[in-house]
Amino acid sequence: MGKLVVGVSVVCTAAVVCGVAVLLMKRRMKNSGEWGKVEALLKDFEEKCATPVGKLKQVADAMTVDMHAGLASEGGSKLKMLISYVDNLPTGDEEGLFYALDLGGTNFRVMRVQLGGKEKRIVKHEVKEVSIPQNVMAGSSSEVLFDFIATALAEFVATEGDGFHLPPGRQRELGFTFSFPVKQLSIASGTLIKWTKGFSIKDVVGQDVVGELAKAMERAGLDVRVAALVNDTVGTLAGGRYNNPDVIAAVILGTGTNAAYVERAHAIPKWHGLLPKSREMVINMEWGNFRSSHLPVTEYDQNLDVESLNPGEQIYEKMISGMYLGEILRRVLCRMAEEASLFSDYVPSKLKIPFILRTPDMAAMHHDESADLKVVGNKLKDILEVPNSTLKMRKIVVELCDVITSRGAHLSAAGIVGIVKKLGRDTLKDGEKQRSVIAVDGALFERYTKFRNCLEETMKELLGDAADSIVIELSNDGSGVGAALLAASHSQYTDLEES
Repeated sequence: MGKLVVGVSVVCTAAVVCGVAVLLMKRRMKNSGEWGKVEALLKDFEEKCATPVGKLKQVADAMTVDMHAGLASEGGSKLKMLISYVDNLPTGDEEGLFYALDLGGTNFRVMRVQLGGKEKRIVKHEVKEVSIPQNVMAGSSSEVLFDFIATALAEFVATEGDGFHLPPGRQRELGFTFSFPVKQLSIASGTLIKWTKGFSIKDVVGQDVVGELAKAMERAGLDVRVAALVNDTVGTLAGGRYNNPDVIAAVILGTGTNAAYVERAHAIPKWHGLLPKSREMVINMEWGNFRSSHLPVTEYDQNLDVESLNPGEQIYEKMISGMYLGEILRRVLCRMAEEASLFSDYVPSKLKIPFILRTPDMAAMHHDESADLKVVGNKLKDILEVPNSTLKMRKIVVELCDVITSRGAHLSAAGIVGIVKKLGRDTLKDGEKQRSVIAVDGALFERYTKFRNCLEETMKELLGDAADSIVIELSNDGSGVGAALLAASHSQYTDLEES
């Protein structure tokens, strides 16, 4: 009897062991099958995001064609190609005290700059940042918003101290960076087309924003003339040109993206005014709205666009800017989790929250060089609440970061090459290379090292022999200082000084 019990026990134990082995084998087979799906989704995404040199050259050519069309007539292209009325960029000769006001988000900045001409350049500059209360940004009135700004500006002007000198009998002058869609009417006037970035004050739409600011400054007892109304990209171009006379264009690569460049005035068919003395005009491209059949748009991009606040618009921006790169990553990860069990049988609920993955988090994961990809693991845990990610999972995340970022950097480079080609700077002039500098501002370019390196390498690849003469230069805070410099180059006293 004892032998029988032992025999049965052994058989039962063997059966249990065998059952566990079968279960483990099935799980391994399932995991292997699921992992095959993950890799298939990754390969499919890589192929659809592909940007070979031939395709990028087509994108660059399409950008150039659209630039021509946008300059020919209003509405002739997806690119607005807005005339900025800036026909005098800073030269470095500017002298005197100038102010800048930079409004483009939940904070605005006031700044003063003392310029000392060619020798002393920027002698001194001071900045103050002011947070705009939510009740002023939305639902208030034009008067409330601009009174708030004018009061802060008046307080800042009152603290003007040593090192800042306004010549006797002169009015203070200001450059106004206003980074919202505006129909520019002259160098110092423009009507608001629509609010973005969380602002919603209906009675400002259709009004001249410089006129509204001027009335508020008058109410605040502030005697300041707005000499120039510009957007941040034009300001960056001005700041870049002040530091380097070879600057021909400026590009913003941050949360959003845009480009501005110096065009020959006679090459703007839609310009009906007198040709400026400089024979040049700065064009604000609004290039985020660029669209071409050559752009590698995936289903993830299409879904992001459909669910966005501006469907059908800013397609290029949605593929290359900091606002969207992390969101594209989230969408691909979500599909992999749901359809291929990327995180085993667990689909993190946080992964379904739009924009929970920010591009700075994506950059941190992409830059992770630790053997076990510890930063990736921590980000997945802290942001998406994935408690135990494997190295295999983390590697997939890094590969996705690389695909998305490379595509964004490649397309950004192609856009810049499109501008270079439009200006004929991609070829030799009289057998000589023309040095051309592109001033770039924005956190995406400045802080996402792999994005920046990829962009610069792609430029070299696309430009070939001309690459040596095209330089990409970081222009830190170009827009703020740039607005003050444009106030100087468009000062009411410039002609008096020249005579």
